[in-house]
Amino acid sequence: WRRDCPWGCPRPALAAPASVTVSVGPRLQEKARTDLGVREVDRLADDLRTEVQRQTSRTGVLDGARIELTLVDAMPNRPTFEQMARRPGLSMSSFGIGGARIEGRAVAPDGTVTPLRFAWYETDIRYTPYRVTWSDAHTAMERFARRLARGQAVASR
Repeated sequence: WRRDCPWGCPRPALAAPASVTVSVGPRLQEKARTDLGVREVDRLADDLRTEVQRQTSRTGVLDGARIELTLVDAMPNRPTFEQMARRPGLSMSSFGIGGARIEGRAVAPDGTVTPLRFAWYETDIRYTPYRVTWSDAHTAMERFARRLARGQAVASR
């Protein structure tokens, strides 16, 4: 509704939001199966998809595009339940630096392909005692999604 058009002028049609698919890379699948826990890694992949959809729909930068991502690596800050079950010496008090690596591509409606690559891992262990299991991995995913939604070609690191 606009003041100069009180009866409701037609609004411009909006493009469909970007479609986002996320898969788990083969090395991370193996790591999930043998160490981290498949359910935990699948949940991370779903969190990445949700975050990218949320950020890109907010800005509309990639409306109509197809975003195909692969979660290549993820490191937790604290032991996962699977790790604690396999190694009795671990506890939720154990901590370390974490992060994630994401690769993929964005295919624009006109067929233009933009490669995507992003990685972020915490470098200072002083911050990790205050974090939960996947804090740094979520930070990496949020940073990736924000940069992507701002229109920055995320092909760094």
